[in-house]
Order: sequence, then structure tokens, then C-alpha cells
Amino acid sequence: QVQLVESGGGLVQAGGSLRLSCAISGPPFSGYAVGWFRQAPGKEREFVTTTTWSGDTIYRAHSVKGRFCISRDISKNTVYLQMNRLKPEDTALYYCAAAAALDSYGSIRVANAYDYWGPGTQVTVSS
Repeated sequence: QVQLVESGGGLVQAGGSLRLSCAISGPPFSGYAVGWFRQAPGKEREFVTTTTWSGDTIYRAHSVKGRFCISRDISKNTVYLQMNRLKPEDTALYYCAAAAALDSYGSIRVANAYDYWGPGTQVTVSS
């Protein structure tokens, strides 16, 4: 079974940067997409950004466009989230997720499209 583990979270001042990593274990990933979601206390899980594993398509939430960038290294079976100009509103538990295949609605921007999830890494942005 595919397993994902996030790392790189921490406490950062507003305006700063963090780089999250998601290590995918098991056989080399051959699924459809890998993405990042986040969840703050008392709120629903929110889509952040995703990329097809082939790298031909990337989606970003409007709230992070121009600030966050997703990338992946196929040889390392790893996906990254570079977060710049962080804001207190970005504070959340960040999850990495992998989709085995495109869902029936053709969307990889919703949580139910993903089959595998990491335990999350906490990002806290202070003002």
C-alpha cells in the first residue's frame, strides 16, 4: 500500500517561507496525482494545490496563487510544497495526498479524489 509522510512544518513569522516535503513509500508511485490540503481547527479540509504525477497539469487555490508552488521529483518519489510570503491565515495542519486515478467527476481539486493521505505536518505563521 502507498504511504505518505510529510515533513518541514514549523513556526514561521509572517512574510517568511517554508518548504514542505512529502515522501511516498512503497512501489514507485504510478498514480494520477499528488496534492496538498490543509485544515485549521474547526474548519473543513481545504484544497491548496495539486499536480498530476506526469507534471503536465497543476492547480492552485486562488488564495495561494503567486505564493505557493508544488513540484515533484519522480526519481525520489517525493513531492514538495514551497510556501512563500506566508500569512497567519495559512496556519493549518498540512496534508499530502495521492490519487490512484482520476475520479468520475474529472477533478483532483477535492479531497474525495484522493486515496492515500499522510498524517500531516503543522504550519504555524505568527504575526
